[in-house]
Amino acid sequence: MDNKNKAPLLETVDLKKYFKLKGGAKLHAVDGIDLKVFQGETLGVVGESGCGKSTLGRTILRLIEPTDGSIIYDGRDITKLRGRKMHEIRREMQIIFQDPYSSIDPRKSVIEVIAEYMLIHKLYRNRHETFNRAVELMDLVGLARRYANSYPHELDGGRRQRIGVARALSLNPRFIVCDEPVSALDVSIQAQILNLLMDIQDELKLSYIFVTHDLSVVKHISDNIMVMYLGKCVELAQSDELFSDPQHPYTKALLSAIPEPNLESRNKEFKIIRGEVTSPINPKPGCRFAARCEYATERCSQSDPEFIETEPGHKVACFLVNGQ
Repeated sequence: MDNKNKAPLLETVDLKKYFKLKGGAKLHAVDGIDLKVFQGETLGVVGESGCGKSTLGRTILRLIEPTDGSIIYDGRDITKLRGRKMHEIRREMQIIFQDPYSSIDPRKSVIEVIAEYMLIHKLYRNRHETFNRAVELMDLVGLARRYANSYPHELDGGRRQRIGVARALSLNPRFIVCDEPVSALDVSIQAQILNLLMDIQDELKLSYIFVTHDLSVVKHISDNIMVMYLGKCVELAQSDELFSDPQHPYTKALLSAIPEPNLESRNKEFKIIRGEVTSPINPKPGCRFAARCEYATERCSQSDPEFIETEPGHKVACFLVNGQ
């Protein structure tokens, strides 16, 4: 989709989140991320566990306060908003959590969980209207009305996640962070939830940040994909472009690890990432992937590669690729 003349719905500028540790040290969970999400599109965020992708999503929503940088939503910098002003923004920015069980109050019935946000924000005149809307949302996400008075422990993982999707939609948001929403589900259920999210996106023109460690999943749902490594973005491109022409060594290794259900893949070359993961606590200058990269030179461990556009819409942070 051509976005040259469009303003992004969400943008971050040099966004950082550091966690303070004992002795004054800082863990660099998110370290200078620039991204743009346009209306009706999905930005996939991928990387190994611990790379900071979930922290990025929660920082954007300000469930975690950023250390530095800007979060611009619909042309408005929301980084410092407080009180009622931020309360209004939260209606438009929601999250679907990874674990559909621990993110739901076990003491509330299905319809009470879905209605909860609407009651807090006083979206409707009374409880009757609110619960009627909750039933409509159950229909929208494919959750049978007979489960309205059931409790989360009585349902399977797929139905619980549909509750999470319905709750996220309850305030009529424009932007949703999907924080690994299918990783805890069986493969067949994963497909159902992914198709549900895509159908809802088409119907309501929603924008997503889709956080996952599964590249095969992210290709299915994303317009653009951002690859993270230890708090940094190492590559960003359109989904098809990233899979057809990966440029960063880390991205190539991730793609080579995707299992392929055919006999020919037995001869596939796997790029094994060797070496120890660099500590994200007070990291030294240099590419954070250098310790595990087979192409690393002395320069890689001394200075940070710039995040440069190597082709239209394709950005990479690697001395090997961008020839800095």
